[in-house]
Amino acid sequence: MKFFTYLLALSSALAWAQDYPSKPVRMVVGFPPGGGTDVVARILQPRLTELLGQTIVIDNRPGATGTVAAGQVAKSTPDGYTIMMGHVSVNAIAPSLFANLPYDVNRDFAPIALAASVPHLVVVHPSLPVTTLKELVAYLKAQPGKLTYPSAGNGSMPHLAGEVFQAMAGVKMVHVPYKGSGQSMQDLLGGQHLVAFDTMPASAPHVRSGKLRAVAVSTAQRVPSFPEVPTAEEAGVPGYVVTTWYGLFAPAGTPTPIVGRLHAEMVKAMQTPDVRARLEGIGADGSVSRSPEEFAVLVRADTARYAKIVKEIGIRID
Repeated sequence: MKFFTYLLALSSALAWAQDYPSKPVRMVVGFPPGGGTDVVARILQPRLTELLGQTIVIDNRPGATGTVAAGQVAKSTPDGYTIMMGHVSVNAIAPSLFANLPYDVNRDFAPIALAASVPHLVVVHPSLPVTTLKELVAYLKAQPGKLTYPSAGNGSMPHLAGEVFQAMAGVKMVHVPYKGSGQSMQDLLGGQHLVAFDTMPASAPHVRSGKLRAVAVSTAQRVPSFPEVPTAEEAGVPGYVVTTWYGLFAPAGTPTPIVGRLHAEMVKAMQTPDVRARLEGIGADGSVSRSPEEFAVLVRADTARYAKIVKEIGIRID
């Protein structure tokens, strides 16, 4: 009897998936427009819309470093019509930082596909009299606590990247959280802050325009889109390697065939030459997609890894 019930449920799910999607799909982004998560979502959205045959509607819902939106998605109907462009800070780091999360990163989501992996740039405002990372470290050591650095919010990767940098370089700055990188970047460009550790999608356009100066990239090797920018290792802060990943998630309980369909179309979208070129243009590696099961393993591994880092640094957000 149980086996018959299982077969009936499986048959129903497969039939449902064959008709999916029959209406627009909402992709929730837990940050305002202009930040890295939003940029990656909007690069993939047109091609994903074409492949699925239904419009992907991007819904920006900022708040508490993306955790408010994640909590809403976790409680959404698991039918494939509400998905989320997730982020390492929301889906792996948040449990170590926030005392009361409205979701469980492992229990409440169905990982679909890893969308992109990006480095961070250490950038300075042109008014700051430094042109290299060594000069920046020397400036910060000479004036501890004088400079502020903005981030996409408490517990965001730009925040954590700044905290890790301070610990490894032996310097002190004051962190100023915003609701997203789009907002923090505006104040950085306006000179209210003079240094930042944001993702390449958020920083790269302003480096190219000359509005910001990049003094280091947070990867083990230089990135092709900015070959002139040295790694932190080369520039004087050995071991400073920070990357941010973005990925698609659905609420837990979403039928496996629907997760599989979303995964397959996401991979096709990422392999499209124009999408890949746009991702590479912002320094993103769009060739990192894994199966839903492999992506789930990555989430669990990073949750444990960042828990250790957060504990060592001593950050906690109530």
